[in-house]
Amino acid sequence: MSLYNEWRDKLEKNRETGAYQDFIKNYINAETEAYKNILKSGNTLISGKLSELAEAYEMDNVTFMGFLDGINSSLDNQLDLESLDQDSGIQLSINLEKLFYNMLEAKADWLYGLEEWDDRLSAEKRKEIRKKFHEDHRAVRTKVGRNDPCPCGSGKKYKKCCGS
Repeated sequence: MSLYNEWRDKLEKNRETGAYQDFIKNYINAETEAYKNILKSGNTLISGKLSELAEAYEMDNVTFMGFLDGINSSLDNQLDLESLDQDSGIQLSINLEKLFYNMLEAKADWLYGLEEWDDRLSAEKRKEIRKKFHEDHRAVRTKVGRNDPCPCGSGKKYKKCCGS
């Protein structure tokens, strides 16, 4: 079984047994420490053997796979998680702006609120990313009202054209 599948199974088993809260709490603590280390170092290019990186970030291989699953969409070149094992050589090229945006999307305030961001992205840049995030997630009305112009382009009200 691949490490990625082991991670998914571990998530599911903890959900079923009721130990999910403790499991997630422990994962979040490990994830937070990993991000603090990454942001403190300023190193956005991380490479090495999966098992060695897991050890460096004080995680077991399966938990580190969960970390990789979370950060994968913030990498310049996404990893094929299914194919990774403990001996796989990996290279993470982290896009910090995309990472911050994805943390907002995940509602991970414990991560996007880290003070370590101060040295990596300016307050202005983070504000700009937040603005973009809110624009991208704004609800847009798509329903045509009776008195709105008809979407067919006739210039008539909808009720007198296609809505009749």
